[in-house]
Amino acid sequence: MNSLIRRKLVENAYRLKLSHKGFCTGAAAKVSSSNGAQPSNDHVGQQKSSNKSEPYDIAIVGGGMVGMALACSLGRMPMTKHLKVAIIDSNPALSNGLSIKKEDPPDARVSTVTPATISLFKDIGAWKYVEQHRHAYFDQMQVWDYTGLGYTRYDARDVHKEYLGCVVENKVLQSSLLSCMQDTDFQKTIYPSRLSSMALNPSILSMGVKSTSSGLNERGNLAKLDLSDGNSLYAKLVVGADGSKSRVRELAGFKTTGWKYSQNAIICTVEHRAENRCAWQRFLPTGPIALLPIGDNFSNIVWTMNPEEATDRKLMVEDDFVKAVNYALDYGFGPHPKSSNFGSGGIFSWFKTDTTISADECFKVPPKVVKLASEKMVFPLSLMHANNYASKHVVLIGDAAHTVHPLAGQGVNLGFGDAFALSRIISEGIAVGTDIAEVNLLKKYEAERKTANVTMMAILDGFQRAYSVDFGPLNVLRAAAFHGAQYIPPLKRSIISYASGDQRLPIFS
Repeated sequence: MNSLIRRKLVENAYRLKLSHKGFCTGAAAKVSSSNGAQPSNDHVGQQKSSNKSEPYDIAIVGGGMVGMALACSLGRMPMTKHLKVAIIDSNPALSNGLSIKKEDPPDARVSTVTPATISLFKDIGAWKYVEQHRHAYFDQMQVWDYTGLGYTRYDARDVHKEYLGCVVENKVLQSSLLSCMQDTDFQKTIYPSRLSSMALNPSILSMGVKSTSSGLNERGNLAKLDLSDGNSLYAKLVVGADGSKSRVRELAGFKTTGWKYSQNAIICTVEHRAENRCAWQRFLPTGPIALLPIGDNFSNIVWTMNPEEATDRKLMVEDDFVKAVNYALDYGFGPHPKSSNFGSGGIFSWFKTDTTISADECFKVPPKVVKLASEKMVFPLSLMHANNYASKHVVLIGDAAHTVHPLAGQGVNLGFGDAFALSRIISEGIAVGTDIAEVNLLKKYEAERKTANVTMMAILDGFQRAYSVDFGPLNVLRAAAFHGAQYIPPLKRSIISYASGDQRLPIFS
C-alpha cells in the first residue's frame, strides 16, 4: 500500500512539473482545438525540445503540397481532427506564409490537377483558395504524333464532365493548402527544420514520456526524430512526404526500384495573344512536348528531350526558343494528321468506323507562342518506386514512395491520392480502436495505393518507351492506337475516365 501511495505521489509531481514546463520553457505554445486555432496562432517550434515533452500522434516530414494535403485532411475528418500533428519542413513559407499577388508573373512549376483531386480538395475546403488565384480549367485535349499518321481529341462531354482537369501553379496549390490548414481547427506544430536522424525504437529510459492523450500511454511505442536545429520530438507515426530524395525513406531502410531515363524535361511559361483553353501534347522523335493552359493568355511548356538538346534549348535566346516551340507544335518533324486518313482510302481503311467526324473532333493547330514569360528550368527524368510504403511507425506518401515520367501530368495526383487514402485509412482504424502505427493498418494503405500507383507507372513507362523509338512498323502501330482512341467511343471514354482519376483500367467498359 505504501509503495502504491509513493508511486501516485511521484506521478502527480511529474505531471505538475510537466505542466509548469509547458508554461515556462516548452518548445512551443500549443494550438489546440479548445481555443479555436486561428492562422496567427499556428505554433512554430523554435526552442530546443525537452525529452519529456508531450509526444505527437503524427509527424509529417515534408511540408510540400502532398504533406500539407495530408495535414489538412487529418484536420478535417471527425475521427482524426483530435490528433496532435507535427509538420517538419525548413521552407520559411510554412511559418511566414506565401504572398501571391495577381500581377505576379506566372511560375514555371505547375501541376495538372484531375477532377478526382479537385473533388478531394473541395472536401477539405482547399479548392476555394485555389480559385482566388490564377488557374485554368480545360475541357478538351489533343494528342498527336509527329509522323502525321494519327491524333486523338478528348472532350469532357464524352464522359459527362465539366472539365478534364485544371492547371495550377504549384505555389498556388501550396498557398491554398497552407490557408486551408491555418483555418482548420486542430492541434498542429510547424518545425522549420530538417530531419537529421530517426530512431524507431528509442530507449525507454531516455524518453521520460508518459501521456494519456490520443492513446500515447505506452512508453517506448514511439519514434524519435532529431532535427537539424537541435530539436527532438517523438511521434506515434512518422509520415515521409519529403520528396524523391526522402530522408525518412533512407533512415527507415525502405528499398527502391527504378531507373533513369536518358531524357531531361525543360519547363517554362509562355504567352499567347489570346487565351488558350485546350491542353495539347505532341509526340516528337526525342520525346513529347505539352502545352498546358494556365489562364490569362499564359500556357506552360513541358518539353522532353535528350540531355544535350535540353542544355542547348535552355541557353537559347528568347526569340530562337519561341520559334523552336512553335516549330515543334506545328509542322516541325512531320505533317499535320488528316481526318481523311481515318475513313476510307487511308492506311486504316481496314479499321473503318461509321462514326461521323464533327468539327470539334477535327485536328486543330495549337495557338502560337509569342513570348517567353518565365525562366527556363531543366530537370532529369526518372522512375522510382519504393518496394514497401509502410512499416511499424513509418509510412511513405507522394514522391517519397514513387516518381513517374511527367508524360500525363499524373505525378502530383498520385501523391494527393496517397495523402487522402492514408488519412481515410487512419480514420477507419481509429473508429475500430486500432493503433495508428500498427503495421497491419498501414499495410492496408500500402495495398490500396500500390495497385493504383504501379498501374499508372506501368502505363506511363510503356508510353514513354513506345514513343521514344522512331521505327516504321512501330509508327503505324502507334497511329493505330491513336485511331482506336479517337474513333472507338467506349475506349475513349475509358481513357478519359482513368486519366481523370477514376480507378479503372483504360479498357472497354
